[in-house]
Amino acid sequence: MVTQRSLLLGASFIVAGELCFATMGVGIRIVSAELPNEMIVFARNLVGMLLLAPWLLRRGAGGLMTGVPHLHLLRALAGVSAMYCFFYAIAKMPLAEAMLLKLTAPVFIPLIAMLWLQEQVTGLVWVALGIGFAGVLVILEPDLSPGSAVVSPVALIGLLGGVLAALAKVTVRRLSATEPPSRIVFYFALIAGAISAVPLLWAWQTPSPSALLWLLGVACSATLGQLALTRGLSLAPASRMGAFGYSAVLFGAGYGWLIWDEPVTAGLVAGSLLIAVAGVLAGRSTRSARHAAGPATAAGPAPG
Repeated sequence: MVTQRSLLLGASFIVAGELCFATMGVGIRIVSAELPNEMIVFARNLVGMLLLAPWLLRRGAGGLMTGVPHLHLLRALAGVSAMYCFFYAIAKMPLAEAMLLKLTAPVFIPLIAMLWLQEQVTGLVWVALGIGFAGVLVILEPDLSPGSAVVSPVALIGLLGGVLAALAKVTVRRLSATEPPSRIVFYFALIAGAISAVPLLWAWQTPSPSALLWLLGVACSATLGQLALTRGLSLAPASRMGAFGYSAVLFGAGYGWLIWDEPVTAGLVAGSLLIAVAGVLAGRSTRSARHAAGPATAAGPAPG
């Protein structure tokens, strides 16, 4: 039974984690003025891997044998690609909007799970998808006049990041049927680090001392945020915690207003509410389907 104290503590960890991610967004926005996106993504993965190394090494090499290397590779490719999209959107868009596009992933998860894992999609999921799509349209304010781009390319890249993040999470669900969390985390850290190192062959720039500090801050904020979210979800059901994840938009809006004088528009508020409702509805429906399918399907995603 989940106590009121567990719910409060879990919510506190979720909100703290989203504050870390919004702080990461500030670092990305600042350091992107000096360094390319490829450098920032690599630094985030490198420092994250170094921070996780002691925990992974304590578990030894014996448990690293896997029969599904292709799924580990898919998870890492989707996760790193989502990271490139999000970091680019954060550097080019108002911070609150970029954080909100990151949070569209829960809306896409049921659809990907239906297409790939043949999970049942209820009427509630289709309602959630419609609400989420409406929220995205409200925020992006598409220009329907003749000859104009309907939605900015930067916004589409951020939205693509949400789709890729959803694919990564569904892949983790598929992996969790046979793979322990420590093995999933290890292979993501290893493959993501290797993938993000490749673009440095043509995109390397020697960072200044201040840029190095910002890169370290970005990576530490991201890792602390992930650990806080994982801790929060271990204390209380995700169905009760999902809405607190959207506090990232509030933190992003606050940072954007304080640092860059970015306005908090009525469209942002309305779109945030719509996507939050869609994410909660989709998450509840997905969890119901997973519990009905049995423990293998219902295994939660690993951190990272």
